[in-house]
Amino acid sequence: MDFTLKIWRQNGPKDKGRFETYEIENITPETSFLEMLDILNQKLIKEGKSPVAFDHDCREGICGMCGLYINGRPHGPDDDITTCQLFMRKFKDGDTIVVEPWRAKAFPIIKDLIVDRSAFDKILQEGGYISVCTGEAPEANSILIPPEVAEEAMDAASCIGCGACVAACKNASAMLFVAAKVSHLALLPQGKIEAAKRVKAMIAKMDELGFGSCTNTRACEIECPKNISISHIARLNREFLKANF
Repeated sequence: MDFTLKIWRQNGPKDKGRFETYEIENITPETSFLEMLDILNQKLIKEGKSPVAFDHDCREGICGMCGLYINGRPHGPDDDITTCQLFMRKFKDGDTIVVEPWRAKAFPIIKDLIVDRSAFDKILQEGGYISVCTGEAPEANSILIPPEVAEEAMDAASCIGCGACVAACKNASAMLFVAAKVSHLALLPQGKIEAAKRVKAMIAKMDELGFGSCTNTRACEIECPKNISISHIARLNREFLKANF
């Protein structure tokens, strides 16, 4: 399979970016998207050119570092995946593929396709913790939690912080991310102690960092690789109201 790649190149945060076009040939359908970029970079290095900078780590859909905006969709033209789980069989031979970094004020570009996602870390630092006694692990049955509540908490906790929700949102809102982090703690007894303080602090930090407001378009839910539901945003709003009243 042969492809034309239009890739965003930007030397640094303060430099002017531009799209550059590359031709790549003989890519098998079983090649992953990141492997295809590796092949392109090997070609560029042999030609004495600067390779394309992109972020990645586990390549197993766990860490969320690989987020790219591909043909107008976060993580590309497939559902419930991260970029590293996207394979070239999802494209047609001869396709032109446009690759960009996340576009959000709170995610400034570091270089090429790499953005600074430390804004998420700052939000977590504001309230993503619980007060518990250290020592031996408690007896499993000593804290009774209904199975459906535990399942919903685990669903929220599955958020990997990739930023696809922000990239998909027309307002660059981080509400789904914050909602997932608040929700999974708010559902469990261990998270009740700091509940009011947590939700107010995390929302305040989110606003401070320049994320936009939520207008319930559900684009975040559709593009989330872990299927985080916007029902958690409703819980976030309830927790915020309770914390203020």
